[in-house]
Amino acid sequence: NARVRNELDFSEVWVQPAAGDAGGALGAALHTYYRESGAERVVFPGDSMSGAYLGPEFSVKEVEDALDEDGATFESMGEDALIERAAQALADGKTLAFHQGRMEFGPRALGARSILADPRRVDMQKRLNLEVKKRESFRPFAPAMLEEELANWYEAGRKSPYMVFIDKLLVEKKGTADLEGVEGLDKLRHIDCEVPAVTHVDDTARIQTVRADTNPKFHALLKRFFELTGCPILVNTSFNVRGEPIVNSPSDAYRTFLNTDLDHLVVWPCFMTQDEQNPLNRMRYMQSFPDD
Repeated sequence: NARVRNELDFSEVWVQPAAGDAGGALGAALHTYYRESGAERVVFPGDSMSGAYLGPEFSVKEVEDALDEDGATFESMGEDALIERAAQALADGKTLAFHQGRMEFGPRALGARSILADPRRVDMQKRLNLEVKKRESFRPFAPAMLEEELANWYEAGRKSPYMVFIDKLLVEKKGTADLEGVEGLDKLRHIDCEVPAVTHVDDTARIQTVRADTNPKFHALLKRFFELTGCPILVNTSFNVRGEPIVNSPSDAYRTFLNTDLDHLVVWPCFMTQDEQNPLNRMRYMQSFPDD
């Protein structure tokens, strides 16, 4: 996708973010709508999917009732206080699951059902894979970042709201490590740059650029993290563990949180800390969903 956009003479390239069976269903629905309604088809410039947040969302009452029923220990907070607490936890090196708004459509977590972390920490990729995602330590993670900071970090500097394009880290963001003679997976332990947890061995990353108008809460969190750390980027991976789909409901989020070593969970507007949860809740989850 990136080569088509960067190397060919197109003014703009847009890639449908669920270009698979789900995208086929979307096309079928659109075709049926225009055929049956007789409406005129109008092609809008730019990205009329507006972030692809097309799935279910849950009211504050639904969230709090679900968490109460699950026996969760949580604090319900105002937006500013919740963003501050979550951003500070991330800046302190904590891992945090983020559940808010309507669920993403497509194969990528885009800040509505995401696991987030500080990309500057050299151990974060391995830690997330082994302790949270329950999978191989070498699996890569992608960065979510403030769209307005993109040109200050990546070469092409072109927006990518759905994680369907890669870009290469600017030279000034790379380190000076000599990797001559380093081969295979050993390269992962020698990535030398400002955001090693989201950078591939060839200095590329599959970027998500985040806008305030399409995902205001996620944008606010990134912005506050940037103010605290000088880094406008977070690790963003899907909120699930190996063998399970991405979470949907507040109860899905809480049960998955209990089955990982995640430090914190936000199910908007509620904030949770792993150490404060009743360990019996985790036991019940493990009995209901054995490891694959």
